Amino acid sequence: MKLEQLNFHHLFYFWRVARSGHLTRTADELRTSQSAVSAQIRQLEERIGEKLFTREGRRLLLTDSGQMVLAYADNIFGLGQEMLGRLQGRTAGITRLRVGSVATLSRNYQENWIRPLLSDASLVLTLESGLLEGLIARLVQHQLDVVLANETVPADPERPLHCRFLGSQSIVLVGPAERWRGRTLRVPQDLDGLDIALPGPRHALRTQFDALCATAGVTPKLRAEVDDMAMLRLIARDSGWLTVLPEVVVQDELVAGSLVRVGHSAGLQERFYAITTPHRLRIEVLDRLLSAAPLALDG
Repeated sequence: MKLEQLNFHHLFYFWRVARSGHLTRTADELRTSQSAVSAQIRQLEERIGEKLFTREGRRLLLTDSGQMVLAYADNIFGLGQEMLGRLQGRTAGITRLRVGSVATLSRNYQENWIRPLLSDASLVLTLESGLLEGLIARLVQHQLDVVLANETVPADPERPLHCRFLGSQSIVLVGPAERWRGRTLRVPQDLDGLDIALPGPRHALRTQFDALCATAGVTPKLRAEVDDMAMLRLIARDSGWLTVLPEVVVQDELVAGSLVRVGHSAGLQERFYAITTPHRLRIEVLDRLLSAAPLALDG
């Protein structure tokens, strides 16, 4: 089949149905009839010689061929949306950088990473937070330019991604200054039975910490487990408990003296990554950030 034989109008209707899983809903969204949508998909199937959907009750499920076509359609129409956004921005004399970050990532780290861009009057930043898989899906659909994460993504030939190491830092044990100033604890050996707040199970460093405690035969008294680093920062500041977290999360409290470092372990490290697609459009400000040498954040 030659490229000129592919009707992108048919492909667009398929794409919308594949994403919703419903003919009627898609027809309503496109303000057309269900029969018109069905006809478009049927003509696409005839063109490519493959069935794209099977029916299960009221839902349409993608066949293997349908899954492959959807992957290409996501790229085609995602790039189209990106192109329009870039053209609109260029007309207005601005650059838009769309950054996604996993919900467990420190907001202080994100701000440190984008700080070189904050003085650029021609730049508009869009910052989103969410679960890694949802952000990666938006990245693949060209709705984000980069995803900041504290873990890598598994290799997948059907979804090629570039994962660039940005830097790392030790995880610290902090406590309220009035109780812990001048005192030091070994991590994890001295934590048995102590009140402690930890990152939630979805955070990349939680597995590391639990493994260290299990190996040492130590059981701290868990008082809170928190996915969101901004909330964990507040708990560290206000609870009176010890807290294990990336130092960058509480950098302001450490400088102000309300919290102090009580201990750390070389076995606990948070690593930061920038994830992009290999076929993304080049954005100069993003390229500058990505080409910077990996940053060691210990200190």
